[in-house]
Amino acid sequence: MNEQSQASSTRMGSRHAGIVVFSGGSAANSLVDGFNELVNRRNWLLTYAVAISDNGGSSSEINRFVGGPSVGDLRSRLVRLIPSQPVDPEKSALRNLFNHRLSSSPEEARLEWLDIVESRSPLWFHISTDKKEVIRSFLNHLNFEIVKRARPPNNIFNFQSASIGNMFLTGARLFCGSFEAGVYLLGNITGIPDGVQVLPVVNSNFSHHISAGLLDGKIIVGQNAISHPGIPSSTSSSSDTTNNNNNDDGDPDIFHEHGGEASEDANLPGSLPSLRQQNITFSKSVEEELPSRIERIWYINPYGQEIRVPANPKIMDALRGAECVIYSIGSLYTSIIPCLILRGIGEAICNNPSIRYKILILNGSLDRETGPGEGFTATDFVMAITKACLESRGVFGKTPPEKEEVGRTLSGFGGDFGESKSENGEDETDDF
Repeated sequence: MNEQSQASSTRMGSRHAGIVVFSGGSAANSLVDGFNELVNRRNWLLTYAVAISDNGGSSSEINRFVGGPSVGDLRSRLVRLIPSQPVDPEKSALRNLFNHRLSSSPEEARLEWLDIVESRSPLWFHISTDKKEVIRSFLNHLNFEIVKRARPPNNIFNFQSASIGNMFLTGARLFCGSFEAGVYLLGNITGIPDGVQVLPVVNSNFSHHISAGLLDGKIIVGQNAISHPGIPSSTSSSSDTTNNNNNDDGDPDIFHEHGGEASEDANLPGSLPSLRQQNITFSKSVEEELPSRIERIWYINPYGQEIRVPANPKIMDALRGAECVIYSIGSLYTSIIPCLILRGIGEAICNNPSIRYKILILNGSLDRETGPGEGFTATDFVMAITKACLESRGVFGKTPPEKEEVGRTLSGFGGDFGESKSENGEDETDDF
């Protein structure tokens, strides 16, 4: 066990067994208090496994300019876990700071950002000097990177609607050279409860993007285009996602703008243009319906080619010690399934006898991802999750999963739905 794992184990204390929750960001935040109560009552460990493939909102600008994984959902969960009781002015101030978004006006946002990094913003009120200076050091490190990489007027950072928590996580990652170090720092500064950990499903300093294949053969590239598209539709044919355009010299096209002058950013030459653009502004309330249902989700490299990505080893450790797995509310195809298709996850869930409960919490309504045609039923959710776990294990196919596979993915589907039997045949549902 390495030093960081030992430190994590010490913070977890003497708790035993555990719950692993696969979830997105804001949607599952409404269940945090319930999960906390459950693990405290049972003295269990609680691990939130959070996807890092979002390329919308302010994360898209961070990814474009300095690169790295999407941190928005991790920040959202870590800040939501800041204890609200007893009332503590500093914890409230930290919550406000890390949840704060800069102005929707790019110039006003830039000036507001400077006030924050220079310690002139009222957001610092009630935050102790020691914590303030630690936080500012990482914000200033990111600011240094932004200034260093700027190439006015062709390429400057757009501070519009940027999240301060996202900026902190990115600054900490860049300073430490470690994504999990940044997550660890934010968790310690905010004082999340003992026995709770928030982990990225992929531990990497690089961006990870997803594509969706529709039943009609079309492919959509990037999480933002899947869940919250711009206008016109982001749907394209499969050939559009695999062919890189070449310029007259035969070199990869690097997305020219501003009168033909190349614009430097953190992306590799030849990266798909759709993965390099700003997606800062989009609407979650007005959604264009997909032309066809989503057939499957997969990870892609910057050139649009499918890759099979391994899961964070710490997620694997949590699953090995888990007694319960929860597929929480959130976007099915852009929050939950990107966690489940990672190499190792399906095997750890389906072939671990210590996991007694495998629970799906359904959303209260359908969204763009699950709404085409007549919309998803509960059975459709179950089949999508089972199929994702099969694909994690390298089993691909369009036929519905066998009942046995469904039962290994979710409790109750191997026998009578809604019942959980112990080894001696007694009903254990109420015990949970």
